[in-house]
Amino acid sequence: MRIGVLTGGGDCPGLNAVIRGVVRKGVEVYDYEFTGFRDGWRGPLEGATLPLGIPEVRGILPRGGTVLGSSRTNPLKVADGIRKVKENLDKYRVDALIAIGGEDTLGVAATLHDNGVNVVGVPKTIDNDLNATDYTFGFDTAVNIATEAIDRLHTTAESHRRVLVIEVMGRHAGWIALHSGIAGGANVILIPEQRFDMDQVCAWVEQRFRINYAPIVVVAEGAMPVEGQMVLKDDTKDAFGHVRLSGIGEWLAHEIEARTGKEARTTVLGHIQRGGTPSAFDRWLATRFGLHAIDAVHDGDYGTMVALRGTDIVRVPLADATARIKTVEPALYSEFDVFFG
Repeated sequence: MRIGVLTGGGDCPGLNAVIRGVVRKGVEVYDYEFTGFRDGWRGPLEGATLPLGIPEVRGILPRGGTVLGSSRTNPLKVADGIRKVKENLDKYRVDALIAIGGEDTLGVAATLHDNGVNVVGVPKTIDNDLNATDYTFGFDTAVNIATEAIDRLHTTAESHRRVLVIEVMGRHAGWIALHSGIAGGANVILIPEQRFDMDQVCAWVEQRFRINYAPIVVVAEGAMPVEGQMVLKDDTKDAFGHVRLSGIGEWLAHEIEARTGKEARTTVLGHIQRGGTPSAFDRWLATRFGLHAIDAVHDGDYGTMVALRGTDIVRVPLADATARIKTVEPALYSEFDVFFG
């Protein structure tokens, strides 16, 4: 049996650990062969492959990124895209496909399964916003990176008595902002789930100065003010219809400085959150996902995604995984109100 493997969407730490887990168990336990598809859905769409076996996955566990490459290619937006994917899977004698990605990548996987392709999904996103799983790999590393950045920014903020705004990723969900902001001792945390009032933000900033500390503001890229829209630098859209977010941090710093008279600066962490060595937790989780994904293929349990529930790895329908965005519940955010103001 030959299994195809691809990684789609934004890269993140832990992708290589999944690939390694899939291939190691697939070869050593089930005697399967593997084909790696390059650059996400572009691989099966255009027939772009590379060898994938034990030699290719040796030593990749601690490496960030993905040895297969990734992209935001969407075969559903290409003329006859589904037919082309199926033809290339037949051409390379691929019996089943393991798709590693987030909402967009797994949404394509679900559609392909509905069209007769044997697919198993693995949840990947640093945003932790994929439904039906408690955590996605990549999230823990991103939070650790953001927390370390906040720790470092505290000292320079105090030295210069200025406001520092840290913009982190999070288009629709504020998981990274909330976790890193609390862990890093931020004074203001702004997330997409709850529109913010600039007057209240400025009041928190001024109160921090009154007790002789410099404020740290953590904002998710998709956060929005009560009156206004999402702040964008670029309104062009990718193949899945997403605009490239960035700009809310600079906008906030400008507004805070104009309203309070306090100097404010912005740090945009951007792709730093995606890169580098995965944390121990992400290596552990990604490896488990890989091992369970190849088990699902062996069992013929297609149209499913492996997911973390508590400490168990379970299988859920791909349709459930992509049904909605998993956002921060108000009850969780409100637990931390005591830290602000």
